Amino acid sequence: MRVLSLVCTLSASPARASSHLLSDQVMREFQKLGASGETVRVVDHDVRPGIGTDMGQGDAWPALREKVLGADILVLATPIWLGHPSSICQRVLERLNAEQSESDEQGRPLTYGKAAAVVVVGNEDGAHKVSADLFQGLNDVGFSLAPGAVTYWVGEAQHGTDYQDLEETPEEVAATTRTLAANTFHLAELLSAHPYPAS
Repeated sequence: MRVLSLVCTLSASPARASSHLLSDQVMREFQKLGASGETVRVVDHDVRPGIGTDMGQGDAWPALREKVLGADILVLATPIWLGHPSSICQRVLERLNAEQSESDEQGRPLTYGKAAAVVVVGNEDGAHKVSADLFQGLNDVGFSLAPGAVTYWVGEAQHGTDYQDLEETPEEVAATTRTLAANTFHLAELLSAHPYPAS
């Protein structure tokens, strides 16, 4: 199994980012299960706006798209901003929307047979709303989601603590991270062995 995590922080490398940290923890759980993986911080690449697979000269999405298509599992990691996924995460979903027009030799979208999972961090409530948005978007473009396919952390309202500033990972977060990896890995194995039928 191959896993790709697209981290949608607004902070370019090498700045620290809580969403990147929680993504790394998810990737370690996948590695324990025998998967290999890669993490890409999307803001480091010039991903153009649009809903095509290639928006022309300089667009970095075609190279990232190849990584998506080469993975069995896609992880989207995002901070919460103003109660929503980051603008970078929304752009990734918009670019993935183009996959509805791409298909294999049996007429299935190229994303069929791939599992997805979500990572969310923030300083206010909203993780359920953000994960619901991403679940629906990922499903719309052909990805499958296992039970418990999200791990998240949100700080208290009106506080400035970031996930990356915690002295240790809360056990509740570590447990949901393990569940995300185990269930998503299991689903990806099932989809690999038993592809969806052609419509």
